[in-house]
Order: sequence, then C-alpha cells, then structure tokens
Amino acid sequence: MTHPFDIELETTLPAGPEQVWEAIATGPGIDSWFMGRNEVEGREGGVAAMETGGRREEAVITAYEPGKRFATRTPAAEDGRFMAFEYLIEARDGGSTVLRVVHSGLLGDDWQDEYDALRRGWPFHLNTLQQYLTHFPGRTAVPVFAAVPTGERSAQDVRAALARGLSLPVPVTVGARAQAGPANLPPLDGEVVWASDENVEVRTADGIYAFYQGPGIVLMFHHLFGPATDGAEAAWQQWLAGILG
Repeated sequence: MTHPFDIELETTLPAGPEQVWEAIATGPGIDSWFMGRNEVEGREGGVAAMETGGRREEAVITAYEPGKRFATRTPAAEDGRFMAFEYLIEARDGGSTVLRVVHSGLLGDDWQDEYDALRRGWPFHLNTLQQYLTHFPGRTAVPVFAAVPTGERSAQDVRAALARGLSLPVPVTVGARAQAGPANLPPLDGEVVWASDENVEVRTADGIYAFYQGPGIVLMFHHLFGPATDGAEAAWQQWLAGILG
C-alpha cells in the first residue's frame, strides 16, 4: 500500500541565482554535491538521469525555468510509487540566494522508514551544497562512489571502524581533523564538516568526502576537485573494504 509524503526545506546559499542554478540543474553541477553521476537534458520534458553503482535512474523534467525553478518526476512504479523534486530559487541582497526544496511522492509499504531516511538525509545534502558553493565556487567535481556491505556487524561497531579509518575520535564531532591514506592516492587531510550517527563529511583543500552508514552497508559519495582522480574510485573501494574487513 502506498503512502503520500512531502518534505520541504529552505536554505540560504552564499552564491547568486545563476551559480545555484548551475549547481542544481546541470549534470556537472549536481555531480559536485549530490549523489552519483548525473545528466540533465536542459528543457521541460527532457530527461534527468543519475547513475550510482551501475544503476541508472531517470526522471522527466517537469519545470525548467533557468535561475528560478527546476523540477523532475520519476515514472510511477507498478504499485504507483514515484518521487518528485522541485527546486525554487530566489535572489537575496548581498549576492546570496534562498533555495527552497520540495521532495514529494508516494512511498511503499515501508513508507515510515523510507520517509525518516529521506527527512534525515536532506539537511546533510544541503550542507554539502553549502560546502560546495562556499569553498569550490565555479568548479566542478569528479564524483566517486563506493559501497561495502557490513554483514552482521552492529551499527556501533561499523561507526567505530569508520572513525578509526579516518583517524577520528569517537564520537566524531564537527571541526575534528580527519586523515586517511587510500593506496596510490594523495593522503586525505581535512576537517569534519558534518557528523551524525549516519553521515560523516570531510572537506579538504581539493574535495568533499561523504561517508554514509545505512542498514547493512556503508556508502561513499565523494566529490573530487583536484587533479589526482585517476583510479580514485577503485582506491576508495579498496580502502573501505579494508577498514571493514
């Protein structure tokens, strides 16, 4: 049985409407702060696609007003489930922009757990967008994805292993310094800019590194702005498997 949901958030971003539009309504822009590898066909009726871990999902662009409004909707599943996203942009004095996000649709039988995960996830994603527009304006990132199952390990044990891998104390706190050394890549050395039971995010001089702990799995969504990106996905996959092995 499906269940309707609606999540609305608003944030003020340190960038003009044109920069915000590039970040939320173009493939390279979305690659730089959200999830996966993205493609956007820039017109109403076009396709917005995201590929994560070899899985491609497509949505139809239902609104395309550059600098003002961007909206998409996924096709309905057999049971009626779908997701709709709307971004509303409003310029403010001083070169800032207010972005309003509306995420709605129909969820399935486990709608309460799904809804709770979505509700908790959006503040994290908007924080990543803040980090991107504040520290990497005008640049685009190479997205890096990795995933490792955690099996029967407890959530607390997984959090502790991830903290050790990043040379962080437990509990992880915003402002702490993180360090890691994936093979054949420059060492990660940066500041924790988000810390919760599910997500840890680290910003360095050349990237935003996001670690997400879900039920039975740890995911990484990194955004690399530096030159050393060849082999990064394989190296981070190996690093994650190593600390959770």
